[in-house]
Amino acid sequence: MKALSTIVGLFIVTLAFSQSVSDKVLGKWYTDDKETIIEIYKNGGKYFGKIVWLKEPNEDDGTAKVDDDNPDPKLQKRPIMGLNLLKGFSYDSKDKEWNNGTIYDPKNGKTYDCYMWMEKEGALEIKGFVLGMRFIGRTTTWTAVK
Repeated sequence: MKALSTIVGLFIVTLAFSQSVSDKVLGKWYTDDKETIIEIYKNGGKYFGKIVWLKEPNEDDGTAKVDDDNPDPKLQKRPIMGLNLLKGFSYDSKDKEWNNGTIYDPKNGKTYDCYMWMEKEGALEIKGFVLGMRFIGRTTTWTAVK
């Protein structure tokens, strides 16, 4: 009975530790140019990220910036503020990364496969790539909002 209690206790501690590591990505992040803040949140066990702040949220005429570079005409009028950029990430404890997600770039209207990892506290590495070729792509670093 004592051994069972020990095993259950270790399982709970391990589960709690893995959840805390995987949830380190949660919160608000500045993009590399410091002109956008993305809030990463969890929904249904997956990680997502949406725009919650823009340095310049409006066009010169005062209207809100919209997703006008989106290839889908139906989506070109949606506001950039609140737009979900990161979708469907899972945490892989073996590789210590959030993967199997996508990232949308409103500057060119394209969606890329993506994975993320942290090399140091407060810095989130984001790599977008195409055609399943992780070795070809672009990496950017986001910093935690304090």
